Amino acid sequence: MKWSKSVRYLLCLTLFTSLIGGALTANGGQLAQAAANEYKFDFGAGAVENGYTGVSATEAYTSAKGYGFNTPANMRNVWASGTGVASDAVQFVTFGTKSTNTFNVDLSNGLYEVKVVLGNTARSSVAAEGVYQIINMTGNGANDQFQIPVTDGQLNLLVTEGKEGTAFTLSALEIRKISNQTVTNRTIYIGGDSTVCNYYPLSSSVQGGWGQLFPSYVNTSTFQVRNMASSGQFARGFRDDGQMEAILKYIKPGDYFILQLGINDTNAKNNTTEAEFKEIMRDMVRQAKNKGANVVLSTPQGRATDFNSANVHTAENRWYNASTRALAQEEGVTLVELNKLSSAYFTSIGPAATLALYMTGDTLHPNREGAAQLARIVAADLRRQGLNGF
Repeated sequence: MKWSKSVRYLLCLTLFTSLIGGALTANGGQLAQAAANEYKFDFGAGAVENGYTGVSATEAYTSAKGYGFNTPANMRNVWASGTGVASDAVQFVTFGTKSTNTFNVDLSNGLYEVKVVLGNTARSSVAAEGVYQIINMTGNGANDQFQIPVTDGQLNLLVTEGKEGTAFTLSALEIRKISNQTVTNRTIYIGGDSTVCNYYPLSSSVQGGWGQLFPSYVNTSTFQVRNMASSGQFARGFRDDGQMEAILKYIKPGDYFILQLGINDTNAKNNTTEAEFKEIMRDMVRQAKNKGANVVLSTPQGRATDFNSANVHTAENRWYNASTRALAQEEGVTLVELNKLSSAYFTSIGPAATLALYMTGDTLHPNREGAAQLARIVAADLRRQGLNGF
């Protein structure tokens, strides 16, 4: 078949337009798509990295574009100290998990993997769909990722409080659809305090929480791990200040919820008696069980210096441990006696080697290797108890 010269011209023009159309930045009025169902945004007023859609703080959401800020008047363009996408950012001037000051992206319903890169910040959390997704990202340019189901055709995300009085900034966002199903993959949720939580950069931090290192000791082809622990947390705070809410939004039959608290509950400033601690923990256990999840209670490890004169490590009576043990029995849930198991390990390696597993000058918080050993002990005990997938 032969086409006329004018038809050949129109065909070439159409092909050329389709090839370049998806590569234009936001300033060109179109969304840059790296691949089908994959989106990459570079925030701030600086240069836009190749393959990303540039988004200034002034850019309002429109249905025609399919992305933008819900209330751009509450956003600011700011500088950031990183390179590439991390060289600039936007700051959320108003924030909070329920804030309407969100970055919105129209998406077909399904399950998405979302990667975030923060700008300059001391401690920030990421929220989406009205609940926390990542807790307390620390350090300039911190990055992390999470899974989230989109059920209403739009993702609504913002950066919010990790520490009051600091800037909450976002440098880059990558979104990739991984399933048409609107439920998360099978998940292990972890709740806890500074001995459990994530430290950044996740792959190289000097300090570690055992929840951060836990993915190395479980079958990640079966589970994703969502560590919702945070520094300084106690039972009432975890239940009432948003972390438990986020877990309950997504947790489902077949998921696990591992909860370890007590260290900060024993601190007088948190005004929690042992009886109150036990009942708040019971409430969280029952809420998770009502969602069909498998609940695991863990007792915290002791201090590095909990050795007696015979060089035997013991933390038997610390951190309201007796109530955690009793609660597990009363509610019929799995118990990991991390205090006893870690004490046995510490005794086997001795005081000097135990101290080397904690942060310098700190007898409570493990370093990265110490956190890895605690994660290994927790996972091994769950396997010993016959829990599936560990």
